[in-house]
Amino acid sequence: MKRYRCQGIRNPKTDRIDSLIIAQYGIDYWYRFKPDDDMDEKRKELRLLGKQYTSYMRIRTIRCQDLCHILERTMPGVYGLLDDFNRNNGQDKLCDFAEKYWHSGNITKYSEKIFVERYNAWLKKKGYRSNGKEARQLYSIARNAIPTLDSKLSSTKLLVQEAVNVLREVDSSLYDILNQLKTLSKVMPEYETVLAMKGIGETLDPRFIAEIGDPRRFHSAKALIAYAGIDAPPYQSGQFTGTRSHISKRGSANLRKLGYELMDSINKHKSSYIGDPVCEYFMKKRNEGKPYRVAMIATFNKFLRIYHSRISEVLNENENNHQSV
Repeated sequence: MKRYRCQGIRNPKTDRIDSLIIAQYGIDYWYRFKPDDDMDEKRKELRLLGKQYTSYMRIRTIRCQDLCHILERTMPGVYGLLDDFNRNNGQDKLCDFAEKYWHSGNITKYSEKIFVERYNAWLKKKGYRSNGKEARQLYSIARNAIPTLDSKLSSTKLLVQEAVNVLREVDSSLYDILNQLKTLSKVMPEYETVLAMKGIGETLDPRFIAEIGDPRRFHSAKALIAYAGIDAPPYQSGQFTGTRSHISKRGSANLRKLGYELMDSINKHKSSYIGDPVCEYFMKKRNEGKPYRVAMIATFNKFLRIYHSRISEVLNENENNHQSV
C-alpha cells in the first residue's frame, strides 16, 4: 500500500486523500482478493497449530538440557544413551528411567545380573522392548560414575523428579498438538500425496501441510524456495558479479527446520529409498564430493520444486472435480 500511494510525483497526505487512495487500491486489485472459505479457515488453524508445535519443541529442548545437567551430577553419561522421545505416543524413555533410577546408587546396589533382570522387567511394564545390552551399558555407566550429588540428600531426588515432571508436561502438550494436526490435515486433499513422498511420515506430513499451506499461493516453485530461505540471491555491483553466495535465510525458519528433519530422514534411510528422485539426487551430490549441508540444501531445493508441482496438480484436480459436480 505504501509503494502504491508513493507512485506519484507529489505525496500529499490528508484523511480525504488517504481514503481515496485506499478505495482506488481496492478497485485496481479487487480481482486478487479471494474470500476465505472453509478450507482456508482449516489451513489457518493448521498453521497456528504448527507454529505452536515448533514453539513447544524449543521449550522441550530447554527442559531436556535442564534434566541433562542434573543427571550429569547424579549419573554422568546416561543422557546420551537414553535420549529417545517417541512423538507418536508421547513416550519418553529418559523421563521414565530417571524417575525410577534417579541416581547411580539406585543401580549399583544390585549385582549386574539382578539389575539386568529388573531392568528388562521394567521395560516390559512400560511398553518398551527388552534390551539386555542396554541394561549392561547402564550398569557399567553407573558403576564407573562419580556423582557430585549425594543420593542421601532429599533435594537430589526432588530436583530430578521435578525436572522429569516439567518435561513430561511439555511432552503431553506436544502429543496433543500433534494429534490435532494429524486430525485436521487428514481432511486436506493433498494429505495422501504428501504422505506418499519418501522421507515424510505421519509426523512430518501434517507439519509440511500446515507450514506451506496451499502451494498455489506461490506463483512458482522458485517463490516457494525463496519463502523457505534456501535460495542464493545474486550479488552484483558494477562489473563485479559474485559467484559464491550463501542461502538467504529469509522467510520461514520453520520450513527450513522441517527441511533439515526431512533430509536427515532421507540420509538415514537412503538404502530403502532407491529409485526416489529426491534420494537419488541427494546421493548424486554426495558422490560428487559435496559437503553434507550443501547436498542437503540442494536436495531440499529439488524436493520443494516437486512438492509445488505435485500438490498444485492435486489441488487443481480436486477443484475441477468439485466444480463439475
